Amino acid sequence: MDEDQALQLGLFSGKARKGDLIVIGALEGEPPNLDGLPGEVAAAAVRWPRGSGSADLLVDLGLTTSGAAIAGRELGKRDALDSRKVAQFARAAVEAAVERRSRRLILAPPAHQLTSRDEGRELSLIAAAAATYRYGKYLEAKDEARLRWIGLARSGDRATLDVSVAAARAVASGARIARDLANTPPNIATPAWMAGEVRSLARRFGGQVVVLGPRELERRRMGGLLAVGSGSKNPPRLVRWRLGSRGSKIGLVGKGVTFDTGGISIKPAAAMHEMKYDKCGACAVIGTMVAAAQLGVAARLEAYLPLAENMPDAAAYRPGDIVRCADGTTVEITNTDAEGRMILADTLVWAAQAKPQHLVELSTLTGATVVALGTVGAALYTPDDELARTLLGAAERSHERLWRMPMWPEFVEEMKGNHADWKNAGERAGGANAAAAFLGHFARGAASWAHLDIAGTAYSAKPVSRAQSGATGYGVALLTRWLRDRARPVES
Repeated sequence: MDEDQALQLGLFSGKARKGDLIVIGALEGEPPNLDGLPGEVAAAAVRWPRGSGSADLLVDLGLTTSGAAIAGRELGKRDALDSRKVAQFARAAVEAAVERRSRRLILAPPAHQLTSRDEGRELSLIAAAAATYRYGKYLEAKDEARLRWIGLARSGDRATLDVSVAAARAVASGARIARDLANTPPNIATPAWMAGEVRSLARRFGGQVVVLGPRELERRRMGGLLAVGSGSKNPPRLVRWRLGSRGSKIGLVGKGVTFDTGGISIKPAAAMHEMKYDKCGACAVIGTMVAAAQLGVAARLEAYLPLAENMPDAAAYRPGDIVRCADGTTVEITNTDAEGRMILADTLVWAAQAKPQHLVELSTLTGATVVALGTVGAALYTPDDELARTLLGAAERSHERLWRMPMWPEFVEEMKGNHADWKNAGERAGGANAAAAFLGHFARGAASWAHLDIAGTAYSAKPVSRAQSGATGYGVALLTRWLRDRARPVES
């Protein structure tokens, strides 16, 4: 796994250096916020032609006497500023820094209620760090940005600023690990390899890891996971990573199909290479555990990661098979490409048996979610209104969009089987809703549970650059924010 490429996040000391880039944000019709910036910046900011078509453009404001470059950007009207615009501001600043080959970037967002709160400050750094990400492990010519440090101009109480920077560092680190794991090619990232990476991370960040291999899966009668992995020479694994000893018990589940051909119900060849990203749910949960460990989140976390490779083979499971899952439920296989819900069925049963206060699962589960929400947001399914409220709030605060979807009883009826208790695929229309109904049956042992279908947000098929293609790390910031909010009530 690639290291953090030496990128550091911090607070600007107020002393600019030659080669630095200082990017100042302002709101329409208002002066820029110069708190925490050198006095020499103020003279340059006066030359900023605000209100003359500079909105959404970085304006070159020249150099300071120390040789630092200064740029400005308007972010629109005060009452229209939101997390999306703050993130865009940070990304644009990174692009400018990379283009100028700056080694240090200083962000000075406009003074606003959003940017003065911890999540606003964190968002600026997290978005900037995400924009620097490159997966160039297998590129002969490394496409690496020279940017090595990103800092916030000091504006406000130092103690709260330090907390924001520490949180941003943790989330950025977790997201980078999640992206590296998801981008790792399937000939490397087998179920056994992924399990080994979790063990390595637990040695680094703490906690206890248990890995179930094929024999133990058979002993526990986890037929769904065994069926999906039956056609591959790389046997399945089921990983549990426990972390923390205080606070509420929280279960996190992440789908980890390391490569998905569709099995006997094979996918079209076009874009099948992208199916290494069918493990993004597991990768996001791993990244969240890393972030939570660094922040010392007050919760007893249990991450469950079913890992399998779905391949067509003489031993592969078939349409028409009937599979018995860990709780005794029988499932008639109507489509072997509906494999994610099969490996999650056994996993949700095991996770629910631990009696967590909440059980949250992430998976790249259905194309139907992409049809409904595109690549803009993920789908949320939960019967718990309070859990929905807190997850949606965390999504808004972390700039990872989430939309609650219906859980009507008709979708449960649709998934009832003819020759078994359930079937693993229903009609094409409303497919994401029916899939959620299927998962709900196996999560029913948990007091409160949620399913997040991240199929549209987990990776980008239209990258901004070659080396930035692929996994987005979606879910790490959202889940980390949610866990932190549970440990510390949201301020009104």
